[in-house]
Amino acid sequence: MKYLSDLWDDFLSILFPRICCGCGTPLVRNEHIICTECLVTIPRTGYHLSADNPVARLFWGRCMIERAASFSFYTRGSRMRRIIHKLKYDGIKEAGIVMGKVYAASLKESGFFSDIDLIVPVPLHSSRLRKRGFNQSEIICEGISAVTGLDVSVNALVRSEKSETQTRKSRYDRWINVEGIFEVKDSGILEGKHVLIVDDVITTGSTIEACANALLKVEGVRVSVISLGVAVQ
Repeated sequence: MKYLSDLWDDFLSILFPRICCGCGTPLVRNEHIICTECLVTIPRTGYHLSADNPVARLFWGRCMIERAASFSFYTRGSRMRRIIHKLKYDGIKEAGIVMGKVYAASLKESGFFSDIDLIVPVPLHSSRLRKRGFNQSEIICEGISAVTGLDVSVNALVRSEKSETQTRKSRYDRWINVEGIFEVKDSGILEGKHVLIVDDVITTGSTIEACANALLKVEGVRVSVISLGVAVQ
């Protein structure tokens, strides 16, 4: 039966080629969404192995972050950028789930999740959520949760005001654009917890800073941060 199933899969692949989200090449048998070459060759930052890393430094003197890391580099033409764009703009949610699982497996091995209690995705404003139909950070969290078993809260933190796109804004303008736009809605599930904020891409850290500052108002909350991509400054 498996032989027939494989033949059918090969036949369908000829009629409807399955394309890798990272490099655009056809996927072969047993590959799903992202090809093996991409999963192996996408450059890892390794930032989770050092407390003093470029992502963590973004928040020094700005907000109290326990630890921070990103999976790969978000640069023009990079496989990581293409994968995130496929998730974010083409609605290929499985790409976010797969990469969430891949990154979570690496972080879990290093003990990064050892005292994390809850995962919180960076929220979208309700109007943008309706337009896009999903929150890409929430999709990434699904993959992370599948590997770690940690709960994801999509209601504890909300974006109370709609902000302009952060694209092409300076670091100062990004900070002004998101200042005070996040609000805690369910402090009860946050009190005394170590919360992991998850985003797709970190650029200047302004959005994460705004999220963290809202969460840190809750008694006993500690905050850590991860993202799939980090923009090279």
